[in-house]
Amino acid sequence: MAAAVKTTHPGACPHDCPDTCAMVFEVENSKLTGVTGNAGHPMTRGGLCVKLKDFEKRHYHPDRVLYPLRRTGPKGSGQFERITWNEALDEITTRWKAIIAEYGAEAIIPYSYLGNQGLVHGLNGGDAFFNRLGATVCERTFCGEGSATAWLLTNGPTGGLDPESFVHAKYIVIWACNSVSTNLHHWHFVMDAKKKGAKVVVIDSYASRTAKQADWHIAPKPGTDGALAMAMIHTIIEEGLIDRDYVANYTVGYEELAQRAKTRTPEWAAEITGIAAEDIRTLAREYATTKPAAMRIGVALERHHGGGQTIRAVCCLPALTGAWRDVGGGIYQMPVWEHPYKFDQICRPDLIPKGTRVVNNLQIGRTLTGELPLDPPIKSMMCWNSNPVTQAPETDKIVQGLLREDLFLVSAEHFISDTAAYADIILPASMGAEMEDIILSWGHFYLTYNAKCVESPGEAVPNNEIFRRLAARMGFEEEQFKWSDAECLERYIDWSSPVCEGIDLAYLRKHGYARLKVGTPDTRAPHKEGHFPTPSGKCEFKSESAANGNFVAGPFRQMYADFQPDEPLDTLPDYVPSLETAATNPELAQKYPLNIISPKSHGFLNSCYANMEQKIRGQGEQFVLINAVDAEARGIRDGDKVRVFNDRGGFEGDAKITDDVNPGIVVATLGYWRQLNKGTVNVISSAEFVNMGHAPTFSDNLVQVEAVAR
Repeated sequence: MAAAVKTTHPGACPHDCPDTCAMVFEVENSKLTGVTGNAGHPMTRGGLCVKLKDFEKRHYHPDRVLYPLRRTGPKGSGQFERITWNEALDEITTRWKAIIAEYGAEAIIPYSYLGNQGLVHGLNGGDAFFNRLGATVCERTFCGEGSATAWLLTNGPTGGLDPESFVHAKYIVIWACNSVSTNLHHWHFVMDAKKKGAKVVVIDSYASRTAKQADWHIAPKPGTDGALAMAMIHTIIEEGLIDRDYVANYTVGYEELAQRAKTRTPEWAAEITGIAAEDIRTLAREYATTKPAAMRIGVALERHHGGGQTIRAVCCLPALTGAWRDVGGGIYQMPVWEHPYKFDQICRPDLIPKGTRVVNNLQIGRTLTGELPLDPPIKSMMCWNSNPVTQAPETDKIVQGLLREDLFLVSAEHFISDTAAYADIILPASMGAEMEDIILSWGHFYLTYNAKCVESPGEAVPNNEIFRRLAARMGFEEEQFKWSDAECLERYIDWSSPVCEGIDLAYLRKHGYARLKVGTPDTRAPHKEGHFPTPSGKCEFKSESAANGNFVAGPFRQMYADFQPDEPLDTLPDYVPSLETAATNPELAQKYPLNIISPKSHGFLNSCYANMEQKIRGQGEQFVLINAVDAEARGIRDGDKVRVFNDRGGFEGDAKITDDVNPGIVVATLGYWRQLNKGTVNVISSAEFVNMGHAPTFSDNLVQVEAVAR
C-alpha cells in the first residue's frame, strides 16, 4: 500500500468572530483530517474555540448539500431533488430575466451577512454581481453597525486601542462583551494583564462566563448602560478627574458635554440602572485614576433603542480622562477601520443604477409580507452566508413571507438550513479549506490567509464561482466577473498602503498571516497627541456631523451612498431609553413583564454548528435562564419546559433557575435551529431599529414566560 501523504497548510477561521483565528489545516491523501490553531500567531496562540476544534467534521458531515437541488414539495418541507448545475443556472437566470422584464431588477434582492468573512467569498462577495444586475440594495445591519456609526462620529475611522496592548493595562472594563464565548483570544491578553495586577471589571446585564471571571461584575438593567456612562461622565467632571490638558488640546465640545452631564448624577442613574450610586462613583473614580485604563465594548451595547447614544457616551470616557495617552489605554471597538481593504473595488457601487432603492435585512419579514409596501414588490431573493429564519428578528413574519408561492428563493448553502428549507433552488457552497481567501478581521491588526488545500466534495463550489457562473449566464462582460479568486485577492487589498509595507500575497501564502504596520502592541498609542481622523482632527464630544443625519457605514450597504437614513442626530451623547420597558411602555409591560436578553451561544457560531449533534451536546438544548423569584411566581420548576412569548410569537426551552439573572430578566441564547426546536429566540425580537446605524434591538423586547403543560 502507498504511504499516506500528509501535508499542512495555512488556514483562517471564516466565521463571524473578531478573533479571525490563524489555523493550520492538516491534510492526508487529499482529505482534511484535522485543524489546529497556529501556535505562532500572537492572537491564536495555538488554540481554537469549542466551535472550531473539529472543523473538519463539518466539511464531511452526512447532511451536507453536495449537489444543486430543486424543491419538489411544499415550501419548508425540505423536499428536494438533485439537478445539474446547468439546470440550476438555467432556472435561476430564466426566472430572474422574466422578473426583470415584468417588474424591473429591483424586484430581486440579495441577502447575505458574515457567515463567511472572506474578502472574496464573504459578506460583500456578491455585491458587484447584484449591483450590476440593478437589484434592490440590501442594507445589512445585524451587529456592530450602530456601534460603527457612534464610533465614527466620535473618534473617526481609527482602529483605536490594539487588543494586544491590553496586556499593559492596569484597569480593564469589558462592557457588554462575553469575551470567553465570543472573543476568546482577546481574553488571554486580559488575563495576562490581570496576572500582572490589573483590575478587570465586566459590565453586563447578566452573569456571563466572562462576568464570572471578573474582579467586579456590574449588572445594569438591560438598555440602561447609557445612563451609567453619562453618570460616569458626570462624576469624572464634577470631581475634577478629567485630563484638562488632553481635553483642551485634543477634544471638541467639552463645555456642552459638561453642561448636559450636570444633571446626569449617579443618583439619577441609580434609579434607571439599578446600580447603587456609590458603585457608579467608585467605577468612575477607579477608571479615571488608574493608568493605563482600557475598555473593550461589545456589539451587545448597541442592541437597544438608545444603543448608538450609549456608545457615543462610552467613547467619550478615554478622551475625558486622557486614557489615550498610554500604551494599553483607550478603547477597542473594531480595528478594521485601519485595514487596507478596497471595498469600492469589491462591491462596485459605480454599477448601481441611479435611484436604486434600499431595503434593510432586519426588516425582511415586513418586506416579504407587504407590511412595508414596495413598488415593485420583492419577487426573488438570493440568500448566502446568512440564515435569517433564526438570525433576523420577527422570524414568524420571515417564514410567512418565504411561504409565498410567487417568491423565488435561491440559497447557496452548506446544509438545508432553516432558511434554505424554503428555497426553490439550493446551490452547494464550498467550506473553508476548499477555497482560497483572505479573511477579514474586525478584531485585530492581522491579515490572515486561507489556503485551498482540498477539493470540495460532490459538486460544491466557492461563493465567488457561483457568482462568476451567474454573471456569465446573465451576459455580464465586466472583467471583474472573470477574475480568479487569486486575481480578486491581488485587487481587493491596497498592497501599496503603508500598512502593507513588506506584505504581499506571496508573503501571506508562505507565512499564513501578517501584522499590519500600525505600531506594535508595546508601542501603539494612536491618539497620544490627538490625531483623530474626524473632521476636527479631535475626539468629538460634540459632533456637528451628527446634525447631517443618521447613516450606515458603506461596507454594510454595498458601498451605496444614496438613501441613507439621514434622520438628524443629537450632536451630543446622552441616555436614550429603550422602547420596551415597564417605564417606557407600561401598558405592554402589563402583558409582558420580563426583559429578555439573547446573547450568542457558547457552543455555536450564530446558527453554524447548531445542527451538529456533538455541538448541541456541548451547548445543551435550548434553555431559558430565569431568576427564582420570577420562576416561583409562575409555578416554574428547574428543568421545566417553558414557553417564552409576546405578540410577535413564542418559543420553548428548558427552564434553568439561576441567580445569574436578576428578577425581571430572562436570557435565551441565539443560534438554535427552528427545525430542531419549537421556535427560537428571534421569534420574539422586534425589527425596530436602534437610534443609530439601523442596528437591531435584540435586547429591547418584553416577554412573558409560562410553564408548558406537563
